Amino acid sequence: MENILEKARQLSILKLNQKIPAYKRFLYKTIKTSRSKITGIYGARGVGKTTLMVQLLKSLNLNVREAIYISCDHPLFTDIDLFEFLTEFYKKGGKYVFIDEIHKIKNFQKHIKSAYDFLDLKIYFSGSSAVSITDPDLSRRFSMYKLPVLSLREYIEIAYETSLKSYSFNDILKNHEIIAQNIVNSLDQKILKLYDEYLNFGAYPFYFEDPDKYTERLTDIVNASLYYDIGEIYNVSSEKIHSLKKLLSAICVSKPLELSIEKLANITGITKSTLYRYIDYLSKAQLIIHISHEAKRFRALRKPDKLYLANPNLFNALCLEKDKGTVRETFFASLISYNHKLHYLDKGDFLVDEKYVFEIGGRNKDFSQIKGIKNSFLAVDNIEIGFERKIPLWIFGFLY
Repeated sequence: MENILEKARQLSILKLNQKIPAYKRFLYKTIKTSRSKITGIYGARGVGKTTLMVQLLKSLNLNVREAIYISCDHPLFTDIDLFEFLTEFYKKGGKYVFIDEIHKIKNFQKHIKSAYDFLDLKIYFSGSSAVSITDPDLSRRFSMYKLPVLSLREYIEIAYETSLKSYSFNDILKNHEIIAQNIVNSLDQKILKLYDEYLNFGAYPFYFEDPDKYTERLTDIVNASLYYDIGEIYNVSSEKIHSLKKLLSAICVSKPLELSIEKLANITGITKSTLYRYIDYLSKAQLIIHISHEAKRFRALRKPDKLYLANPNLFNALCLEKDKGTVRETFFASLISYNHKLHYLDKGDFLVDEKYVFEIGGRNKDFSQIKGIKNSFLAVDNIEIGFERKIPLWIFGFLY
């Protein structure tokens, strides 16, 4: 184990010497100031988990004997006893350890729990969003943070080297006219132009590494999520992964409520029971957003569920044609679902936090479909600034 530790230190030095983005995601300060002994970061592939951990490690300004980065998908850590490694690191003066791709370690939860119980180490780990923490004893002992795709606000900050505030959902509902005016006035670019950019290539930070290869890399991200995350974590064979791809393509080209379970079963050739399981896998891997009808909160009701791609950029990787209305709804669902509960209704497109009803549409959308409904709002495309209950859709890109 001593030999493995020494090689791990060398790899950590190499990682720290790599050039990483200077921009820090919105979770950076929260995680940096967390007092938790163990901190977990999960999220879809490509959202910047590794970058975030390396930024945190660099900020400590400690030598490699005290703080180390390891990636569990490196051959050095194949079949390693993680707790034994952490023990060796601790005995040699280790204080902080950053563990990337922890889901690659078999029974990682047991190793982390043992480290919590017996070692005075501060541990940060990242893992696929498809991984569930099933040990309730462990989940009580650490802080877990979801890192989502970039928000519209973050995309603008990176792309145009500016600084912008985020706003709470309630702030936006109450003060969206003032907030929108302040944002529009602070930008050199038209906000609707920036919003259109975001829909096409603003969700993942790796866009800025090589814009010309973005769609190609996004396709690779989807495939890696299917084959390595879902395939390995849930033991789905490579033959069945093809069915998952068909399912994603069907969601991409269809309007959300056009896809009954029966229709999806016919398209993909998957039985209904298996299909429900696969939808759950895709949702956990943050490739889709699964939204149920609001009445299902109270009773078993035969209502279809709405299925959306996880963010608007995925349309470019999964289908050639995309419905404009579905892209709008996908944008709203993607940004809102990070911190809020979503259902859908018979009148209105979304119910947010079991209280607020939203209809999504173009600039000429009126209130006819949600007339007389309490706490109802329009979120509309192609307007810079709204009025009263008519809110510009783009402003929900400033929630984080």
